[in-house]
Amino acid sequence: MQYHGFAGEYQAQMVVDATYSAPSSKQFKVVSQTGSPFVINHIFKRLMESEKEFISDANRTQTALNMQNYNFTMAGYDSGPNGGEYVLNIFPRKNNRFLYRGKIWVDANDFAVVRIEAQPSESPSFWIKKTEIEHKYQKVDGFWLPAWDHTVSEMRLGGQANLSIEYRDYHITKAAEFRGIERARAGSR
Repeated sequence: MQYHGFAGEYQAQMVVDATYSAPSSKQFKVVSQTGSPFVINHIFKRLMESEKEFISDANRTQTALNMQNYNFTMAGYDSGPNGGEYVLNIFPRKNNRFLYRGKIWVDANDFAVVRIEAQPSESPSFWIKKTEIEHKYQKVDGFWLPAWDHTVSEMRLGGQANLSIEYRDYHITKAAEFRGIERARAGSR
């Protein structure tokens, strides 16, 4: 993350191992961190807490990319490097800090979201005037998973924050295999 503006210039980087257990558990282990303690303690740690909150049972229902939460209109069709993609405009049916408005690209074969360009339906903070979000997804072992996120936020008192998240080194386990790993860990404690 890099911030340039009214409050000065700050930057920080964090490497995190994330473990996701479907449908509603996400754990983070910080591997390394450098840069501004303010960014690390107030931005990065808050982002990780928001990630956990986002996948909770209650939020998962209220924020799912479906017709209960969004209105969709067709915007076009693109021929991407991996094949055709439907382009849809999306509009949230309600304000929620986890919902957004913008465009999504949907793989024409898998019907999976491969790209999002949007703005939050509700500002994440009083201090943020405008936020632009771009997410890209990749197919890993048959699953469409995050590949890259980039967010640019303009601050109300001036300045801009750029946040980039790169996802890599996925390791997908089967449910039975994961339960065996968890039992082995529990037995060694």
